[in-house]
This record gives sequence, C-alpha cells and structure tokens, in this order.
Amino acid sequence: MLNTLIRKLSGHEPSKVTAKKRLQFALVCDKLEVNDETLNCLQNDIVEVISKYFEIDQTSLELKVKRDDDTSALVFNTPILCVRRRSRV
Repeated sequence: MLNTLIRKLSGHEPSKVTAKKRLQFALVCDKLEVNDETLNCLQNDIVEVISKYFEIDQTSLELKVKRDDDTSALVFNTPILCVRRRSRV
C-alpha cells in the first residue's frame, strides 16, 4: 500500500501500464510501416529544431503516433523550461 502511494505521488506508472503503451505504440508503428530507426531520427530532428527556440526537458519528452480509423497523428510532448532569447544583430 505504501509503495502504491509513493508511485502515485512520484508520478511513476506501473510497469503493466508502461508495457501496454509500448505495445500500442509498436502496433501503430507496424501499421504505418515506420521502424524504430526512423522514429528515433525524427525525434532527434524535432528536438534539434525545438531546442533552437526553447529549453526543453529532454528526459521527459515523448513521441507518439496516434491512429484513428482513417487518420494518423504524430504527437510530440515535452515540458518547456524556458524560451531562448536570441540577440538581435
């Protein structure tokens, strides 16, 4: 019971929830014919571009492919720590 309370307060998901999300992600990627290497490259490119404008928490970022009956969506979620200020030339 104490472990459950600590997990809820710390925001950690049970391993079965994490495993379910990974399986769903793998199934969607299989349907879209997108491999892990392509998704990793895509995630790296997105992080590189976003990092030019924002400081982000790279340890908490999440890339998902969501699929409905007739559409697919790429969802990239990351906490923004602050806006990067660029000096004007």
